Amino acid sequence: MATRRCLLRLLSRRLVAHSTQPLAAASIPTRSLTSLVQPLAPRSPRAALDSPRLFPSRCHFASRSSGDEEEGDDEDHYEEEGSEDEWGEEEEEEAVAAKPPSGKTEEEKVAEAAEIGYKVMGPLGADEKPFKPYEPVFAVVQIGSHQFKVSNGDSIFTERLKFCDVNDKLILNRVLMLGSQTQTVIGRPILPDAAVHAVVEEHALDAKVIIFKKKRRKNYRRTKGHRQELTKLRITNIEGIDKSEPAAVAA
Repeated sequence: MATRRCLLRLLSRRLVAHSTQPLAAASIPTRSLTSLVQPLAPRSPRAALDSPRLFPSRCHFASRSSGDEEEGDDEDHYEEEGSEDEWGEEEEEEAVAAKPPSGKTEEEKVAEAAEIGYKVMGPLGADEKPFKPYEPVFAVVQIGSHQFKVSNGDSIFTERLKFCDVNDKLILNRVLMLGSQTQTVIGRPILPDAAVHAVVEEHALDAKVIIFKKKRRKNYRRTKGHRQELTKLRITNIEGIDKSEPAAVAA
């Protein structure tokens, strides 16, 4: 405690001594009026170029410290070690390349089309003439959840069929019944040996249907429109039944 008091006294004495000393008059340089009247000399462009810039044009900053560089080297080392397993990566790339843009393989497309009730046989050739004259034969086919009674040369509209384009040949393999002038064949539930051939003529949209909802005294009104996507098919041939005409009975 005694030493602390002594130090405080010494500091207080020094502060008092400094405060009592008179301040020296500040020496302010005076500038004559003649120097102010003289015009400034023009500055040469060379001097302007030689003068240092206040703001440097380029600033270089360290992107990362030395410790980060060491970590990056370690990561590169790990990547090199992981690149040894190239066989598995190549197989994955081949599998991805084999898939079409829709994300389904050809086998998946065929299976999905078979569930709906058709099979795509490819585009129609330029020299092919699939349309035949009318034959007195009819068939009942199922496409999706709808059934159609068709004959040779008829055109039907179904819901949009996937994985087929215009002028593609189709085989409708879900035949429920066949009929002619001489016989009628009914499936249980389908006929395995029967088939109906068709050609895709166009993909179109059905007429707009307005859906209007209202709740009275609730200020609730909703109006929506819907156009169903359709596919137009032209029936070209019916197989699986005898098409011979009945013989004329002699009088």
